[in-house]
Amino acid sequence: MVRAFTLECVTMTEGELGLSPLCLIIPGLHDSGPVHWQTIWERERHDCLRVQLGMWGDPVRNVWISRIDQAVAAAQGPVVLVAHSLGCHAVLWWASLLGENAPSNVVGALLVAPPDVDRLGADPRIERFAPTPKSVLPFPTTIVASNDDPWCHPDRADELACALGAHFVLLDGAGHINAESGLGAWREGQELLERVLDVRPRSPAALGWRGRPADTPAPQQALSR
Repeated sequence: MVRAFTLECVTMTEGELGLSPLCLIIPGLHDSGPVHWQTIWERERHDCLRVQLGMWGDPVRNVWISRIDQAVAAAQGPVVLVAHSLGCHAVLWWASLLGENAPSNVVGALLVAPPDVDRLGADPRIERFAPTPKSVLPFPTTIVASNDDPWCHPDRADELACALGAHFVLLDGAGHINAESGLGAWREGQELLERVLDVRPRSPAALGWRGRPADTPAPQQALSR
């Protein structure tokens, strides 16, 4: 099942059209191992770079948000966020805390298999990312879920996509869409990524962006948890 939303594009010059976004790979709990599709993409594609969130087995929400913020700030052009599992919620918190001050060089996101962190009895490590931010994201986003993901019921994933104003793609029998799913390089996922990459930045200024305004607090400063 795929639900699509109309996306606004902007007019860009020929030189701006030549810039390709950097795909920041944002893994979830325990990082992504050697046969995970995120690792394979990073190894095989020229446009993917992993964000080293650290504390992989015992994540701290503030730290993960800060690492994403630092990676986006260090980019030299447009960025697409490619997150899996708990990494999706780190992206949601980062975007939620920045709100309208979110850097305009982030031109899209592919969020794969976000777990239900609000579920009663959830793993205490993922509960640290509750409650789930549900503000409409300031960049085009695709959420991918599976109808048999043990970490999130498909209806919950669909509700999240609706709240965020995102495209929603539901896979059949892909589990948590991780290494155990046996997806290899996950060609279908790369096709979804290419669609995100085809969406143009929200403003031409994104292509020359180097940082947020001086009076905008870094997201970790706004956190109380």
